Amino acid sequence: MASLYSQTTRSWHELLVRGDETALLWVRRPDRKAIPLCLFTIFAGVGVYGASIGIWQGPKMALYTAIKLPLIILITLTVNGMINGMLAQLLGSRLSFAQTAFAILTAFTVFSLIVLSLSPITFGMAFDLPAPDSRDAEVTHRRLLLIHTAIIALAGLTSTGRLFRLLTHFTETVAAARCCFTVLVFGNLFVGAQISYLLRPIFGQPGLKIEFLRPDMFRGNFYESVWWALTNSF
Repeated sequence: MASLYSQTTRSWHELLVRGDETALLWVRRPDRKAIPLCLFTIFAGVGVYGASIGIWQGPKMALYTAIKLPLIILITLTVNGMINGMLAQLLGSRLSFAQTAFAILTAFTVFSLIVLSLSPITFGMAFDLPAPDSRDAEVTHRRLLLIHTAIIALAGLTSTGRLFRLLTHFTETVAAARCCFTVLVFGNLFVGAQISYLLRPIFGQPGLKIEFLRPDMFRGNFYESVWWALTNSF
């Protein structure tokens, strides 16, 4: 048991931190023992980053966001699981449904390590910004929305980009790997963004009551809110 755990941990380190090609065996023969390690990394890393987003509104909002951000990833994985598996096969990938799900899980795990590494900066930024009850609260809120949206998008692209080399091993051509990579990335970003909107508040609107979910959670969509932030910030 100890040797199996050591081997799983070593493969986890190779794939997520070093990205060694030997870790391709992780996806070729998915190891269920690695799933708890990935989930723990996601809930810990994304949870800490979520707390750094919510702390601008106070400890209660930090706790809510620390819970909701990992849930967004878990729900996105669940919703996109079947879609990703079908698209991967249609686009020339030789990955099975389980292998595709495992590849996406590792991508989200790398994402969590990236945002965790940025959390000290985002914590410092939150403490240094004008308070939610200040005159500049509305402008600060809009800028926080844009900054964190950019961080999340870039971390997501970077983490899945590191798995592009993996896809080239399971597709017939590099062109098919690029096509599969593009579809999986944008599919997860699209679904994840909307789920994050449904589970709002994430950033906390100044002047509104701090609550776990909004009563009008199905009103509007994520992309309308980003457009509103862009047009009202500059």
